[in-house]
Amino acid sequence: MAARSSSILRRALLYVPSSSPRMLTKSLGLTSDNITYDLEDSVTPAAKPQARTALREHLSNLRSRPPSVSELAVRVNAVSTPHALDDLTALAPLPAVDAIVLPKVNSASDLTFATDALRHLAPERHREGTGNPIKIIALIESARAIVDLREICAASPLLSGLIFAAEDFALDLSLTRTPSLSEFLYARSAIVTAARAADLPSTIDLVCTSYKGEEGLARLEEECQGGKALGFNGKQCIHPSQVETVQRLFAPSDKEVEWAVRITIADEKAASAGRGAWTLDGQMIDAPVAGKARALVDKAQRCGLDVDGLREKWKDQEPE
Repeated sequence: MAARSSSILRRALLYVPSSSPRMLTKSLGLTSDNITYDLEDSVTPAAKPQARTALREHLSNLRSRPPSVSELAVRVNAVSTPHALDDLTALAPLPAVDAIVLPKVNSASDLTFATDALRHLAPERHREGTGNPIKIIALIESARAIVDLREICAASPLLSGLIFAAEDFALDLSLTRTPSLSEFLYARSAIVTAARAADLPSTIDLVCTSYKGEEGLARLEEECQGGKALGFNGKQCIHPSQVETVQRLFAPSDKEVEWAVRITIADEKAASAGRGAWTLDGQMIDAPVAGKARALVDKAQRCGLDVDGLREKWKDQEPE
């Protein structure tokens, strides 16, 4: 399914308030895997109709997606509000919309509603065999959603990823966010596990609320490293200054890519010789390790890293 293609890359998901004409215009010059135009939290209830109209005009005038942006998405309002259907009706028919970010997904029925609406509003993109459906990325914000993750992940063929909304989750459970983020460990682990089990390509971690100065950058880097260690492959951004750091830290490191390239080259030679397990630099390499290396090399290519140069450098690598 196109919505669950392993080629989808969402290291940074950058929110842009749709109520700001200046930010809408500026967004076209940014570099980010994903730009998500926001109609929900950053827009007051009274301003939502005007923001929706402004965003529709902005997207309608786009002849093509900016080359520095891989995906344009819209965060609509929750299906429990009177705004959701208006948002979808106004924006789903637009060719420039690649994905819908659906907030406050508490149950499978929320995704069923959005899926049915998208199929009705943009039927040409959701016929059988069509390769460009509007994808859905679901925000997980409550205890109920965590408990129902299995059903949520199976609710729609358009579902393409999960996002952890830490502030709303903390509100739901009366938690206080701490720098360690330990209070979110169970929820974050549950999200990445459920997404992996459902073969969803994206698991996008919480917002880093600090983004100014050296202290903010250090906090952002720490959160990226912690999220990546838990299994997340992307992070929400609330300011353009966060994007470069997030995309760099959620891409494979130079050291990781070099190691993976060496494994893939040696594994091809080992397979030709009928060897299922072998060693490299004293470490045993078997099928799971080789499979992980191939996946990492593929991601490195999609992140724009110089894999071909490394292949040339290590073309003579042999299995030990």
